Amino acid sequence: MRDDLGAYLSVGPRVGLRPFSLDDAEEFTARARESRELHAPWLFPPQTVEAYQAYARLLIAEPTRTGFLVCERADGRIAGFVNINNIVRGAFLSGALGYGAFAHAAGRGLLSEGLGLVLAYAFGPLGLHRLEANIQPRNTASRALVRRAGFRLEGFSPAMLFIDGAWRDHERWAITADGAARGTGSATVA
Repeated sequence: MRDDLGAYLSVGPRVGLRPFSLDDAEEFTARARESRELHAPWLFPPQTVEAYQAYARLLIAEPTRTGFLVCERADGRIAGFVNINNIVRGAFLSGALGYGAFAHAAGRGLLSEGLGLVLAYAFGPLGLHRLEANIQPRNTASRALVRRAGFRLEGFSPAMLFIDGAWRDHERWAITADGAARGTGSATVA
């Protein structure tokens, strides 16, 4: 696939960021199935077309959520995704992140670059002030990702989220717009 800059909301050197689309169901679910081992026990993205369509519809239609596909500019393949959930406007201007890299892209820095683009977009066009990532303490890759992006550890929440059949402890990591402005790499926002 040709690198069509017009298809992206934001671009970096190796990845482009675009919104979820119902047309991405086949590729997204194939990548999710290929990545089961990588994602378990932390993350369970939709693995069927029907599940993906329900998931994508929420990200597209709900004003309290938005989702981004991180795509490799070289060939357009979906490398991962970053969602902003629980968006609160007013005095809070905040959201909670969910994200994952797919197995073929893991360890290549593509999700790090994509997260930087999401931060620039969230703190720019979306007008948010703060983003939070809640991470299970043993998920070292996820903790390293947010640390590289400039997030700070704010606390620990026992039995915070019900994941994979049990209530799981989570660390709360956060970044604000001014923190991101001091620590984010280069990005072009459309």
